[in-house]
Amino acid sequence: MRTGVLERDADFLALLQRQAALRPERPALRFAEGCLTYRQLLDRVGLEAEHWLQSGKRCLALLCDGSPDCVFTIFGAAAAGLQLVLLDGNLPEEEIRRLLRAADADALWGQDSLEEDMTPALGGGVPQAPGSLLFFTSGTTGSARAVVLTQAGLCASAWNGSALLPLFPRDTLLCLLPLNHVFGFVCGLLWGLRCGACVALGRGPRYYGEDLKRFRPTAVSVVPTLLGFLLKRQALNEELKLVLIGAGDCPPALPAALKGLGIRVSFGYGLTETSSGVALSLGEDPYAMTVCPEDRVRLGEDGEILIESETCMMRGYYRDPAATAEVLQNGVLHTGDLGRFDEKGLLRITGRKKEILVFPDGTKLYLPEYEAKLRTRLPEREFAVLELEGSPVLYLRGKEEERGAVTAALEPLMRELPLARRLKALYLDPAPLPRTATGKIQRWIIKQKVVSQYDKN
Repeated sequence: MRTGVLERDADFLALLQRQAALRPERPALRFAEGCLTYRQLLDRVGLEAEHWLQSGKRCLALLCDGSPDCVFTIFGAAAAGLQLVLLDGNLPEEEIRRLLRAADADALWGQDSLEEDMTPALGGGVPQAPGSLLFFTSGTTGSARAVVLTQAGLCASAWNGSALLPLFPRDTLLCLLPLNHVFGFVCGLLWGLRCGACVALGRGPRYYGEDLKRFRPTAVSVVPTLLGFLLKRQALNEELKLVLIGAGDCPPALPAALKGLGIRVSFGYGLTETSSGVALSLGEDPYAMTVCPEDRVRLGEDGEILIESETCMMRGYYRDPAATAEVLQNGVLHTGDLGRFDEKGLLRITGRKKEILVFPDGTKLYLPEYEAKLRTRLPEREFAVLELEGSPVLYLRGKEEERGAVTAALEPLMRELPLARRLKALYLDPAPLPRTATGKIQRWIIKQKVVSQYDKN
């Protein structure tokens, strides 16, 4: 019996109170040091809430490490009404300072060694979103912005997931993804808790290859790069029945490998701005997705995915009304993603508007598809295609002395392409390509490097 799945929760505390009343002695959190029941978790969060109520602080930034203490602090400070800022503790110190100032943080939780160094960046402004959570977007096409999400919206997003893809109290959901990313927060933590399942907190990237065998989950949420790593390491445990994939383009070989192991695959589409999930695949085709019940999706004239949601939508970008108005118009989020509905009415993602190069004659080049063709000639190389002055250019990880070999490998393909679609330049850089926390290439950073080098020449 699926008890308690249909109720919506107003905030995190209400979610925990409901589960503690329904199943007080069922395991809620497992971690390296032990386990807490739902009753014990609620009690622990209550102590944290009292602490933050007495602290006099208004905006708490957390360098999220995925630990039990991190989870207690998030839920407790949220229950106390603080504005929360969830940050990646691996960011450079100067970037952390910048984000602390941008979010008006007056308290920092995380690495003790950093707290004293960060003191000058704290307390400089008045928080504008008490009780809300700020997630910084991953910044694939521009610098990261703080997205203001409500507890109710995040809980509604978890409800979306449980309505289409339910877990049960007997399930264990392994949380491997960073909590400062909305996909990890909702689909690695809240989804399991709102279903009354047990959430096992992974021990961090160092233990990715071991945690599935240690915690024996029945479900796990992953990004494609992490899934590829786990498959290569043969790290998946026998009890695993469901893998939810999100936050990036997923090569067909990965879900196919899971199906070959008898594991159910679901692919999710969502954005930080929509509190994570908007659509989930429920059938055999992982790329054909059902729109979540709390969301409404339609397509613009150019195929852009437009989303409305009364419950899950962001309040806006923090202290940036102009940027908010640019993408959120009359309650409709203009995602920048392209999609289509198939003959069954299921949503399929086809690309990004910013990944389409439009030539002067009106013809278009879809960059990921173009990159797939190049990969047949450069199968082991790390690269990205960019637009520079209306032409495609190649940015490739490598050394200058490799230029001749790369050019020779690509020459047969270039001869097959129309002149306007041939690569106009090759840029070599020995450093890894910049990526987001979920593995997406940050084209905008690469473009800045290329433009800078182009101007010098």
